[in-house]
Amino acid sequence: MKKLLLLCCSLLLLAACGQKEDNAKGKETKGDNKMNEQLVGKWEGNIELPNGVLPIIVDLQKDSGKLSVPAQGISNYPFKSIKYNADQVSVSINLNGSAIVINGTLKDGQIEATFQQNGGKFPLVLKPFKEQPVTYETLKIPVKDGQLTVALQKASKEPSPVALIIAGSGPTDKDGNSAIAGKNDSLKMIAEGLAKDGIATVRYDKRGLGDNQSLLTKEEDITIDQYVDDAVQVINTLLADKAYSSVNIIGHSEGSLIGLLAAQKTNVESFVSIAGTGRPIDEVLLEQLKGQLSSELLKESTDALASLKKGELVKNVSPELQSLFRSSVQPYMISWLKYNPASELAKVNSRVLILQGTTDLQVVATDAEALKKGKPDAKLVNLEGMNHVLKNAPADRTENLATYSNPSLPLHKELLPTIQQFIMNGK
Repeated sequence: MKKLLLLCCSLLLLAACGQKEDNAKGKETKGDNKMNEQLVGKWEGNIELPNGVLPIIVDLQKDSGKLSVPAQGISNYPFKSIKYNADQVSVSINLNGSAIVINGTLKDGQIEATFQQNGGKFPLVLKPFKEQPVTYETLKIPVKDGQLTVALQKASKEPSPVALIIAGSGPTDKDGNSAIAGKNDSLKMIAEGLAKDGIATVRYDKRGLGDNQSLLTKEEDITIDQYVDDAVQVINTLLADKAYSSVNIIGHSEGSLIGLLAAQKTNVESFVSIAGTGRPIDEVLLEQLKGQLSSELLKESTDALASLKKGELVKNVSPELQSLFRSSVQPYMISWLKYNPASELAKVNSRVLILQGTTDLQVVATDAEALKKGKPDAKLVNLEGMNHVLKNAPADRTENLATYSNPSLPLHKELLPTIQQFIMNGK
């Protein structure tokens, strides 16, 4: 199920990772067994949480170490201690009185570990870190409360078209990777692929994530409209730059709604919706919740969404529904529920392309058809076998979801050519 809103679960897990304790350096374990030097170095892996995975990077040194969580903007925060015993390593981190322990054993070139916090124990497999080359330039664009850090992927020639890529819901970063679903690099692949085809792109981490974590301090402060305002600021900056022959928008999933609302307020050449919902989000959420909840919880969800749609906060929420309806996220839900994507798309004056995968588990053909009905002159293309993270995937749920955390898989082969032809040639 698509959620904003499991972001908080991940944030709570590693919320205070920056607490430095200068007086607590780990030391190599003494004894007959010497540490295996192969443990020393940089490792990456995914903490397997109940609601998904959380990518982390750990830098293990002989008497110290650092933790990074890119999806949360946490970078190089020091351990409290680190201890070795032959092929084993034990890391501790003190987080405002909350103890985190990572215990691992080197086996067949990787570290099989567990991540423990507050009574929870989660599997973690760490593999040697592979440095990803940075292929983009970083820009700072003024927005409300500060500056938005964006990634500019330049095309080979100027002037060129440029497309703003807007990521989907929840803790999804500029590359299309999520602290919930995992790393698939879908949006990064779009950016790099379009640049090779002569189309520059700009993408960014949303407020509260990655490079722009500092722009959001309280979850209750964020709304769809703030996301739209950020996108408009980026678009206006691009429109004023003579390096670009046209400015376009590509919105994925929830980014489709943000993108089409931004398109209404700016003079963009075209708008591309990928896996965008065409119905109000309460209809989509209830469709997803059916079969997953008891009748009592489904009724509570229905009533909660009805209240939020009227702009009324919900005071009492069952523990099982806190991830979706907790008080801090209700302002966002209210701002989201007021929009009908199909009706809003009708207000977009630019050219529109609607792309929908036939094996998408989260957004279905009904949504693409609703968008097309709202904008009859839009071009609708159904991509056979493409799933929600834009990879070729079977309909089988388990195999489909496995692609969400596999960045080695390429994009669906028809995706980039379809976008490129539409932006460059209007076809």
